[in-house]
Amino acid sequence: MNHLGTRTLVTPRLTLRRFEEGDIPAAFRNWCSDAEVTKYLRWPAHPTQDVTRMVLTDWINSYQQPDFYQWAIVPADVGEAVGTISVVEQDDRTQKMHIGYCIGRPWQNMGYMTEALRRVMAFLFEDVGANRIESQHDPNNPASGRVMTKCGIQPEAVLRQADWSNQGIVDACMHAILRQEWEAEHIGG
Repeated sequence: MNHLGTRTLVTPRLTLRRFEEGDIPAAFRNWCSDAEVTKYLRWPAHPTQDVTRMVLTDWINSYQQPDFYQWAIVPADVGEAVGTISVVEQDDRTQKMHIGYCIGRPWQNMGYMTEALRRVMAFLFEDVGANRIESQHDPNNPASGRVMTKCGIQPEAVLRQADWSNQGIVDACMHAILRQEWEAEHIGG
C-alpha cells in the first residue's frame, strides 16, 4: 500500500481532518464523555477532559506516522468536531484496513457518518491502495451496520462471542468490501 497518512478530505457537508489541540473541549463535550455513544465501543466514556486531552495528544503525535489514519468529522454547519473515523487495524500483506467510527448523539441519523465513511473508503481504495475495507458492529447496534451497508460494505458473518466492548464479550457482525467491488460500483471497473 502507498501510505499517505491522515490527509484532509472534503465532502459536500463535511471536512475530515487531523485533530488539533483546540478540538479537545469539543471532542469531550460532543462524544467522548457520553456513555451512550461509547456503549458498544471498546473504550469507556471519558470521565474528565484530561482523559480526552491524553487521547487526542497521542493521536496528534501519531500523525507523524505515514500509516496512521484518524480523522475529526467536522460538519460545515457546526464548525467543530462532532465525531471521529479511523483505521483501527491494518495488514499491509493483505492490503486490509479495518475502519472504526463514532459520532455524537445530536449528529446521529443525519447521514454524516455515511458521508464520512464513503469519502474515507474512496481515499483508502484510490490513493492508499487498500484491497479490502472491513468493519464490524455489535448486533445490538444495528444503526452502525446500516451505515456500512449504505456504503456497500456487505455483511460477511457473525462471529459469536469474538469481540469485547463496554457490554462485555459480544458477537461481532463482520462486514467487508473489496476494491474490485468498489470499483465496479463507483468507476465502472
